[in-house]
Amino acid sequence: MSEAIVRRATLADLDLVTPLFDAYRQYYACSPGIAACRAFLSERIERDESVVFVATLAGRGVGFTQLYPRFTSIGLNRAWILNDLYVDSSARRTGVGRLLMNAAKQFAVANGSAWLELATAKDNHGARAFYRGLGYKLDEKFEHFKLTLR
Repeated sequence: MSEAIVRRATLADLDLVTPLFDAYRQYYACSPGIAACRAFLSERIERDESVVFVATLAGRGVGFTQLYPRFTSIGLNRAWILNDLYVDSSARRTGVGRLLMNAAKQFAVANGSAWLELATAKDNHGARAFYRGLGYKLDEKFEHFKLTLR
């Protein structure tokens, strides 16, 4: 099996990324919606509101990660939220997730970011172990709260 290739996605990659994004959302119990997913991704990429990396294997999209910018007043710098990570079931445990995570880290470092943060479900033990293995640590200083508006 050849190794996956990871690159920053452009509008030309929407056909590769959109089905993966839709599958990711379905994993979180969202209704399928290829057209809505494509429009959302297109808008984020076109407006430079997120950075998407796509992993391909033999020309087929097998995974993606999406980063959103934020700023830290304490650190007087930019930081990134790694909001989405998804690897198709056919490519899991092949290193694709690690390649995507490394691409995100390299991007954040190259852009002088203060940190890269992510969140996952407390009961997602596999993901938690994966992130710890990559050097991520639980934030023991801050508790994050959320106010749902919609």
